[in-house]
Amino acid sequence: MRPVSDLFELAATPATVDVATEEYARLLGYPRGHVLEGRARELADWARAWYAEHGRPWLCARQAENFALSGNNICIDAAAFHSPRLSQTLQQAEAHDAILVAVSAGSELEEEAHRRWKSDEPDTYFFLEMYGSAVVEHLITLAGARLCDWAEQQSMAVLPHASPGYADWDVAEQPRLLEALRSTRRAPFPGALDVLDSGMLRPRKSLLAVFGLTRHTEHLRRLTDLVPCENCSFGPCAYRRAPYRRLAAKNGPSPSAQPLDPNAIYTVNRKALDRWSRERLSLRCCPDGSLEAVFRYDGTTCTNMGRPLAFDYTVHLGPAVDGYPIRAQRCEPAAGDTGHMRMCQYLENPDTLMNAIASDQPLHGQRLDAVLTWQREPTAAGCYCEAASRQHKWGLVLETIHYALAHNQPDQESE
Repeated sequence: MRPVSDLFELAATPATVDVATEEYARLLGYPRGHVLEGRARELADWARAWYAEHGRPWLCARQAENFALSGNNICIDAAAFHSPRLSQTLQQAEAHDAILVAVSAGSELEEEAHRRWKSDEPDTYFFLEMYGSAVVEHLITLAGARLCDWAEQQSMAVLPHASPGYADWDVAEQPRLLEALRSTRRAPFPGALDVLDSGMLRPRKSLLAVFGLTRHTEHLRRLTDLVPCENCSFGPCAYRRAPYRRLAAKNGPSPSAQPLDPNAIYTVNRKALDRWSRERLSLRCCPDGSLEAVFRYDGTTCTNMGRPLAFDYTVHLGPAVDGYPIRAQRCEPAAGDTGHMRMCQYLENPDTLMNAIASDQPLHGQRLDAVLTWQREPTAAGCYCEAASRQHKWGLVLETIHYALAHNQPDQESE
């Protein structure tokens, strides 16, 4: 058993809780992209303002003193838990340790929501309840980000969390998990938290979770289901390994659970796409969950003895949860390139050609998947003089980006 003083422990009461508007709208039951208006906007703003003034959110975490796996059983300190799915995840990643976490939106929200219900105010009750759920999601995400920060400094990685009540983990084990978390903490919880015999927590807007730890960070490249970043919406995280993808809903997979099909049919040979995605493409994850993709195209002019030319394609994509919508596109000669000035149309009228290249934005505003059904005129021309040639190259670029994201290429850089 390790000395308690050597174990990671965290307790925090965030001064502010910045719940994302789209996450709150989702919990309220609105479709993706819906903008709250009228009475709904008024109630949502009221719930947010009420909680900002009266809410008392908190979170805490503790590293286990003892951790062991045996079949479908997980032993944490003196308690044993049965969860085939969590056990499989931990074994696949060769997890060596676990961190127990508790988060809560606080009892104040529950008490106010109850008062609103008793006062026959179902609208304010519902919006406050859903805001409490959004707060809990935000807190567990924030806790995960704090753990990632600590683990990165220890050359470790944090695995996706699991909680009693999730698939393959009986909620009846919740009292045992709470006792395991509470029993060896050096300080009391920042707020009140109890559990009923049924497994229900009190306050209800609370969550207990287990995060696995592994030193084998290379596994997260191969076992993409174990990359916690795909389930984490914490935008400003500096340790993101992959774009955020919302988990499938409990009632079944949502269209955004896996926005790109790894078995998609491309017009380009897959071996070429695989090589280009590694050698010509760079992906940068932005703080808001969007992506910037930069592709280097090398070709030759069709005349003037085939002079080499190089163009950079920059594509800004929205988040995975939205299906990677194409937000912005740009094509321009690479720094130092002079080959483009040898294209015949450039020699005739450089401004006309360069303006045409700059104005080409095929599939702008559509999801990246649209490239799979985009009908383009086949052409082998290496230059940019004709529109068909330019569209052909945009197709190559967008298919390469699609392939890279669909196969979770590991060489993405994060901001």
